[in-house]
Amino acid sequence: MVMDDAGAARELRLVTGRLARRIRRLVVDADEGVAFLELAVLHRLDRDGPASPGSLSSDEEVTTPAIAAVLRHLEELGLVERTRDPADGRRVVVTITESGRRGLRNRNEAVVGRLHAVLRDDLDETERAALTAALPVLDKVAGLL
Repeated sequence: MVMDDAGAARELRLVTGRLARRIRRLVVDADEGVAFLELAVLHRLDRDGPASPGSLSSDEEVTTPAIAAVLRHLEELGLVERTRDPADGRRVVVTITESGRRGLRNRNEAVVGRLHAVLRDDLDETERAALTAALPVLDKVAGLL
């Protein structure tokens, strides 16, 4: 079936949206009790290091009360800790704990394991090769959006 650029754009949106939702479900289901926004905050802290609640709110494009609730829950679970900034005692700094890092690692392993199983068990060699060849193009499209 030949598809024009507009049709391909619509199909790409639908397919990547479905894939993203299913991966998101795997990530959230990998450990009960942590919402997607909470996982985004944990990933941000793991990747970029300690941050203020204000910068987390800004980075995740949510309100200050929303990030406060997220941090409160993550702190109750022992996944982050809040401390005073040694350079400015008025400022709070949020840091991911080792337990938070371990949880992220477990979720990542669960998702990658599931994707690996699908590639290995449900796709034939031609499909795997086509998917592998498409990855750089998908990455380029993601970078251009």
